[in-house]
Amino acid sequence: MFSHVMLGSNDIERSRKFYDAIFTAIGGTPGTLNPKGRLVYIHKGERLVIGKPLNGEPATAGNGLTIGFAIETPEKIDAWWKAGGENGGTQIEDPPGVRKNPAGDMYLAYLRDPDGNKLCALHSM
Repeated sequence: MFSHVMLGSNDIERSRKFYDAIFTAIGGTPGTLNPKGRLVYIHKGERLVIGKPLNGEPATAGNGLTIGFAIETPEKIDAWWKAGGENGGTQIEDPPGVRKNPAGDMYLAYLRDPDGNKLCALHSM
């Protein structure tokens, strides 16, 4: 359904450090800088783009917005969460673990990127 997700950043190099770390922790590759100065991450056919807002105003995190990443194993989620916390992100909510859900148990972890965007790593059990 989606072609890509784009998040704003106020510091592309700071974002590169964070996103390169979380993507390589789950088996992805570092981002590439496109001609417009945006970071592009492609993993398993999905695309995440990080860039400065085109209107020239500061990037801000969306209130209520969460970007969810489908991750293959709980171990990769643990690595993602650790890498994010060590590279400018903020580990939020509970540590990685199983959350009971009527639709089925999930292994989850949450981070905020350096610009405050909320990210979730999810593995359906």
